[in-house]
Amino acid sequence: MTETSPVEGLGIRDDGAVRWIILDRDARGNSLTPDMRNRVIDELDGAHGDHDVRALVLTARGKRFCTGADISGGAAGDRVAGDVTEMIRTGAQRLFRAVWECEKPVVCGLNGTAAGIGAHLALACDLVVAGRSAKLIEIFARRGLIPDGGGAYLLPRLVGPQKAKELFFFADDVPAAEAERIGLVNKVVADDALEATVSEWAHRIAAGPTRAFAFTKRMVNASLDTDLAGAFATEAALVEVNLQTEDMREGVAAFVERRDPEFKGR
Repeated sequence: MTETSPVEGLGIRDDGAVRWIILDRDARGNSLTPDMRNRVIDELDGAHGDHDVRALVLTARGKRFCTGADISGGAAGDRVAGDVTEMIRTGAQRLFRAVWECEKPVVCGLNGTAAGIGAHLALACDLVVAGRSAKLIEIFARRGLIPDGGGAYLLPRLVGPQKAKELFFFADDVPAAEAERIGLVNKVVADDALEATVSEWAHRIAAGPTRAFAFTKRMVNASLDTDLAGAFATEAALVEVNLQTEDMREGVAAFVERRDPEFKGR
C-alpha cells in the first residue's frame, strides 16, 4: 500500500477496494484548509465512477479527528451581502453533501476529538467506529455561533430533536461511550484497535454488493424526508434497478447453489 499526499495535511491510501482518506494535520487539530476540504470532496465524488473503489474510510492521525474549518487566515477582504451564504454553501455544506450522498459506503474511524464541522463530517458517514478516547463536541454555542455544515439537519435524525437541542445549547463534550449510548456512533473500541476494526468493517463492505449498498443508502437517507407513498415509490423503482445488477444475479445463484456469493460490485 502506497500513501500519497495530494495536498498538505491529507493522505490518500488504497488497500484493495478500500480507499482511505486520512486527515494528517494534528498540530492544527486536523482543521480543514480549503485545499484539504476540496480534495476530500473530490475523492468522495470520484469514488462514484471508480469501480475499483467499493468502500471508503475517513479518519485522521493524532489526538484529534477534526476540529472544524481552519480559520487561522481570518476573513479576507470586505464582505458584501451574500458572501457568507455562498461561503457556507460551497464549503461546509458541499462537504457534508459529498459524504452524505457518496454512493460508496463511508466508514469513519473516529480517532479523537471531532468538534463543530468536524463532528458533522464524522456523523455524516454511514458507519462510525470510535476509539475510546474520542469525543464529539457541538462547539458552536461556545463561540456564539449557530450550527452549520448540516448539523441541524443531521443531529435530530440521529438522536431526536430534544436531545439535539441539548447538545447544541450546552455544547458539552460527548465522550465516545456516551456517543455510542445515544446512537451517534456504532461501536467503541480501544484506541489501539481502532484502525484494525475500521479496516475489517470497510473490507467486509467492500466485499459486498456495492450497487445494492448504494441503493439502500439512498433509500435510508431519503426516508425521513418523504411520506410513505414517496418512500414506497422510491423503493419499488430501486428494487427494479437492482434486479439488473450482476451482484443480484450472483447472490441468487449462490443461494440456489448453497455457496458463498462472490460479489464484484457491479
